Amino acid sequence: MKTKKELKEAYRNMKFRMGVYQIRNKTNGKIFIGSSTNLDAIWNRHRLQLNMGSHPVKALQDDWKALGEENFAYEILEEIKEVEDQVVDYSKEAKLAEELYLEELQPFGDRGYNKQ
Repeated sequence: MKTKKELKEAYRNMKFRMGVYQIRNKTNGKIFIGSSTNLDAIWNRHRLQLNMGSHPVKALQDDWKALGEENFAYEILEEIKEVEDQVVDYSKEAKLAEELYLEELQPFGDRGYNKQ
């Protein structure tokens, strides 16, 4: 059995998938775009909030409640690969990539759930 210190160190050394994602409404095509340094954890967070009725994006929450989880898809748009031997602010890199997708896909109003 590993000690608490060993478990913390192992967690610190874990590599998480990072990048830009979208939550797509399969019924009407509307999308929500976001970014994260942990793409798996952020999907779990969104699903939990949506299933509990506490998601901060009201329009997405309303559609989720009306249509159900099975009518939504979580999709990775871009993964950021970790660079060895360099200091990189991955949070900043993910946010920049997100901004490019927001500009390109314009998921606002009738096209999506993001706010301008």
